[in-house]
Amino acid sequence: MKRFNEAMSKAWLQMGPQFLPFADAATTELPLGRLLRLSLFQVSVGMAVALLNGTLNRVMIVELGAHAWLVSLMVSLPLVFAPFRALIGFRSDTHRSLLGWKRVPYIWMGTLLQFGGLAFMPFALLVLSGDGHSAALYGQIGAALGFLLIGAGLHTTQTAGLALANDLAPPEARPRVVALLYVMLLLGMVVSALVFGALLEDFGPTRLVQVIQGAALLTFVLNVVALWKQEARDPSSTRPDQERPRFRDAWASFAKGGRASRLLVAVGLGTAGFSMQDILLEPYGGEVLKLSVSATTQLTALLAGGSLVGFAYAARSLSRGADPYRLAAYGALAGIFAFAAVVFAAPLESTMLFRIGTAIIGFGAGLFAVGTLTAAMDLSKAGQSGLALGAWGAVQATAAGCAIALGGVIRDVFSSLATQGLLGPALTGPAAGYSIVYHIEIALLAATLVAIGPLVGSGGQTRSDPSSSFGLAEFPG
Repeated sequence: MKRFNEAMSKAWLQMGPQFLPFADAATTELPLGRLLRLSLFQVSVGMAVALLNGTLNRVMIVELGAHAWLVSLMVSLPLVFAPFRALIGFRSDTHRSLLGWKRVPYIWMGTLLQFGGLAFMPFALLVLSGDGHSAALYGQIGAALGFLLIGAGLHTTQTAGLALANDLAPPEARPRVVALLYVMLLLGMVVSALVFGALLEDFGPTRLVQVIQGAALLTFVLNVVALWKQEARDPSSTRPDQERPRFRDAWASFAKGGRASRLLVAVGLGTAGFSMQDILLEPYGGEVLKLSVSATTQLTALLAGGSLVGFAYAARSLSRGADPYRLAAYGALAGIFAFAAVVFAAPLESTMLFRIGTAIIGFGAGLFAVGTLTAAMDLSKAGQSGLALGAWGAVQATAAGCAIALGGVIRDVFSSLATQGLLGPALTGPAAGYSIVYHIEIALLAATLVAIGPLVGSGGQTRSDPSSSFGLAEFPG
């Protein structure tokens, strides 16, 4: 039996790096157990994203009768703090404190804000549902405040947490570590979406409140466990009299050469192209394809599962020397085909085609995210990991927030026009407004290919095979 166990252990060690793309993310400086514990902050962020973008938007639109434009604005409120992610990352790079911590104060404050928003949200939803004695307006204001607190918390926690992981990992392992953390984000979304779907099978206001309060408590526990004894205290590097560089100078150094600016433009366009549907996929499934609350909630798991496959494929390709810009372009191209499938699902009345399109959207978004993230890390200078990750996250989150808000508004406007017959006899059904949004997303992803084209083949640490050229480098700059 002992020989059998030894043989199995050797087999797993040999096959791990080949079949598990993040098996080699652990290092002597950052062992696997410590790395996985640190990644729990990403699980809490994924849980919040699944709850806000997956479950609550469907419940508020369908069950509580809120307008899609109002819900889209509320869901986009967490992204009000997104532009400050670069500043948060820079501040955590240069934080001054007698305690000797740079990242811990930001992660802790973000955790408290995230917990507070989730704890506050159920009471606002009770008022919004009409079960309370106050006007629905107070419920709307309370829900908006809850979304704001959650947004401020998760952006602060995630930016400082990614920077801390970048500090703890040796330089050669940092791309794999950060990619693993984003895989944990997606796993958090998948597992949370499945759990939320199961708990809300027998839907009711009281059950919804219990689920959200449980998520608040679990968020606090996960983040405390993730943070415990991760960052060593070093008062010499955070002493109050230490000179701090100006944000403007640090940004100029990061953006020097123009590649960073073009990359961030591509990130903005691509993220908007993938994110405009975030609040609409589940209502689309419920209103057009007549799926249940549980079935539409599980779409979030399907979307995140596709992204997980995209992350794994991208990590495997990058480990073999693939160009991160080329991978990001492949992701945008996959998204174009995926949205076409979602559009055709309505006239064909095919829930299977809709689910396939949803999974491919996740796959393309995963390729695009890990490709652009790796490229941003390649552009970062020494001591600027927080700034680089913050800039990437700021552009991504801001573009996503604007796209989510516009998606709901565009859907409402064109659905109203279609109902009045102003879009012609072919566009009169409930799918018309959704279809317009999906076509806009296809156009945005096409623009992303144009923006990222000149960067293909210019990856710093990676090399692409000229014989397998994607052809995007020929696009005009």
